Amino acid sequence: MTAAVMYEQGLPAPYAQSKPFRIEQVELDGPGEGEVLVEVRGAGLCHSDLSVIEGLRKRPLPVVGGHEGAGIVREVGRGVTGFAPGDHVAMAAVAGCGQCRTCLAGRPGLCQAVSGARAQGMLANGVRRLRLADGGQLNHYSGISVYAQYAVVVPQSLIKIDPDVPLDIAALFGCAVVTGAGAVFNSARVRPGATVAIFGLGGVGLTAVMAAREAGASRIIGIDVLTSKFDLARAVGATDCVDARDPNAVQQVLDLTNGGVDHAFEISGNLAALDMARKITVRGGEVVGVGVGNSSATFTVTHLPWVAEERVFRGSFMGGGVPQEDVPRYVDMYLRGRLPVDKLRSEQISFEQLNESFDLLHGGNVIRQVLLPHGR
Repeated sequence: MTAAVMYEQGLPAPYAQSKPFRIEQVELDGPGEGEVLVEVRGAGLCHSDLSVIEGLRKRPLPVVGGHEGAGIVREVGRGVTGFAPGDHVAMAAVAGCGQCRTCLAGRPGLCQAVSGARAQGMLANGVRRLRLADGGQLNHYSGISVYAQYAVVVPQSLIKIDPDVPLDIAALFGCAVVTGAGAVFNSARVRPGATVAIFGLGGVGLTAVMAAREAGASRIIGIDVLTSKFDLARAVGATDCVDARDPNAVQQVLDLTNGGVDHAFEISGNLAALDMARKITVRGGEVVGVGVGNSSATFTVTHLPWVAEERVFRGSFMGGGVPQEDVPRYVDMYLRGRLPVDKLRSEQISFEQLNESFDLLHGGNVIRQVLLPHGR
């Protein structure tokens, strides 16, 4: 099958020239016991993928990229229940073992057993099904690798999707939607009347804006360094937008919210934005870290105000919930027009456009591009 393979991290932009992804033919074994073969019909380009290209988060190489996708089940391995050929599915990087203490607590994204396997370039069950054309080892990315025409995954990485949802849109539910909406509904549990600020108005951030509106937030402030994103942010629910580069940005938010927001969502993974998020929260408010940046980056918190002002710093990984429970609810919101996820899609692309499309993402010129591995 055709796939996009990364052999080296940290290559310089423009990526159209350095070509971090090579488009080539690779081998894929059929599904083993407890595995599912999916024909990939859409795969999103995410800032998390960009951070891997840049080398900010190391991955075992070579690897087939992509962690946000959707497709059609074509074959199920022995012992698989709940899925059958022809099912439409979204594919998510979150998959738990179902037996450890975090999985039993309803937090599969924190499953240490599965995280360890994924970090080594394997499926969640600890095996590899990909090979280079010469038979050499080829790694899986986040347990799914959707920059390819087909993927073998474990059922825990799949969520059935209503066939009424176009598969290129369904792909966005695997990361952008489940992460952004989950941060609002699961991690922060935003209540009606609350005030929120959202740093980074890409696919995840704009989904958080939509979710905050659905949650009944009274003030939703979108913050970004690119003012070109503000019109779309307002269209999906932002009540106000603030240019993060403005020296008075913090004061603007404080003035808009009578002293600070209840919840500040940092989506970009930028430490300067995280510090600004801290400054604009009200006493007793919380900063929710959603974006991931350099794996070695550190953030310092002053001890006394953290305690005396009862401030909360919370991480939210992939929406902090259970995708199999959350995604169907978000799909229902989409189909009823309450979560207009289709507005996130910037364009459909082919394998040949993949590297240059990451240049567009790096420049902030797009929201969500979707790779169509089989063409239009």
